[in-house]
Amino acid sequence: MKRVLVTGGAGFIGSHLCEKLLLDGNDVICLDNFFTGVKQNIIHLLDNKYFELVRHDVIDPFKAEVDEIFNLACPASPIHYQYNPIKTVKTSVMGAINMLGLAKRLNAKILQASTSEVYGDPNVHPQTENYWGNVNPIGLRSCYDEGKRLAETLFMNYHFQNNVRIKIIRIFNTYGPRMHPNDGRVVSNFIVQALTNNPITIYGDGSQTRSFQYVDDLVNGMIKMMNSSDDFLGPVNIGNPCEFTILQLAEKVIDMTGSNSKIVFKPLPSDDPIRRRPDISLAQKMLDWKPIINLEKGLSKTIAYFEDYLKNNKLGN
Repeated sequence: MKRVLVTGGAGFIGSHLCEKLLLDGNDVICLDNFFTGVKQNIIHLLDNKYFELVRHDVIDPFKAEVDEIFNLACPASPIHYQYNPIKTVKTSVMGAINMLGLAKRLNAKILQASTSEVYGDPNVHPQTENYWGNVNPIGLRSCYDEGKRLAETLFMNYHFQNNVRIKIIRIFNTYGPRMHPNDGRVVSNFIVQALTNNPITIYGDGSQTRSFQYVDDLVNGMIKMMNSSDDFLGPVNIGNPCEFTILQLAEKVIDMTGSNSKIVFKPLPSDDPIRRRPDISLAQKMLDWKPIINLEKGLSKTIAYFEDYLKNNKLGN
């Protein structure tokens, strides 16, 4: 049994990771300040004697005896990370420093949950790990994009200077149960709008593309990366290479929910990427990993979650 620390463990992705780590027989410490994470995501785990919940902000140092650290703490949707951009940068940078310091002291292995946003609005398609990106360093999204880029720099520097055992993954668009209904992300937006028969909002003309990964595939990729050889540091793309336009996604959600929603178009936000698709050749080669859940199956599970959520909650609560 390993003792594993998950920062941001009460968030959408973090809660699924905690659940899987427990199922695999680990002792799990879930660390969260509940800025975007919610107790409802992990309440079913609280009775597990191998699960521990700690309210804490990674901006402040944290001490515990652990074997592995998954560093997920950071708001990930534009609505949340733009709410307090300075706090977002601090979370990425100071959080990384604090967790890397802990890993150094313990000789623990640590994984950084980086993002496809490090590629910005890419000039290379699909995106490979050796692409340096096209990021606006002073734009509205830069607090998140540049914070994550600097966190990757810190991870590499701690490895080369202090021999910290690091792993870096770059997460592409991920969806599934426990997404926040008000997080502004396209999948949750479309599903909630469709289920409530409100207009489905597309920013731009809908021709921009994304590649959507179901959360279970991501969690499996994260664990495979953590368990891989210490010689393989990353970064490595973890995402689904099947590419869809935003308009195609909206039409699919309307069809699968039987909604009466109409599609409305609004101006595209600044620095919003036009195309996004991962090259996952490295993950396939080094981790023997690829996504197995297609969009229809994943959307079906996510729609069922939001149907239940809307029955039991007033939107906004």
